[in-house]
Amino acid sequence: MRAQLPVLSSMSLPVSASPVALDVAELYRLHGPTVARWAARLGGPAVDADDVVQEVFLVVRRRLRQPFAGPGAITTWLFRATQRIVLSHRRKARLRRLLASLPFDLAPALPKVRITPLESVERGELVTRMHRLLDRLPERQRQVLILFEVEGLTTHEIAELTGTRVGTVRVWLHRARARFAELFAQEEQQQETP
Repeated sequence: MRAQLPVLSSMSLPVSASPVALDVAELYRLHGPTVARWAARLGGPAVDADDVVQEVFLVVRRRLRQPFAGPGAITTWLFRATQRIVLSHRRKARLRRLLASLPFDLAPALPKVRITPLESVERGELVTRMHRLLDRLPERQRQVLILFEVEGLTTHEIAELTGTRVGTVRVWLHRARARFAELFAQEEQQQETP
């Protein structure tokens, strides 16, 4: 028998609330689009956002049986799960690319990455270039830059999601912007040189 679902008016639960009272379907209805957006933006074109969302909510389903020991906001808990799963998918994609580039023919044995309609639109030259440059940043800087510049989150919101101090987020963001600009300038110079 399912517990009566509370009415939620915001994107996060108060510190005293527990997601145990919620079922997976309700959490998906409330937070699924946000998790999908995080997955698509953090993962880039090499990661299937739908697969990430599915894995996140499988984790949610498993963890709802346990008392919630998270930092307070369900969005923080969901972001961290999304972050870990995206990182895992990115590692697998890198391994696939590495294996595909090997001289012997392992590529046909590897599963193909399914491309969604959104990803096919994003395959434009500029988006591909930006993701390539983002991939060259350290993971923390990359995530902070995406959350700030693409997601439009404030440094306070990023600090809450990542469980770090606001000052630390600002340092990571400053370094990420500087490194991204440096990589962009280097690539521009290489394209101009015949």
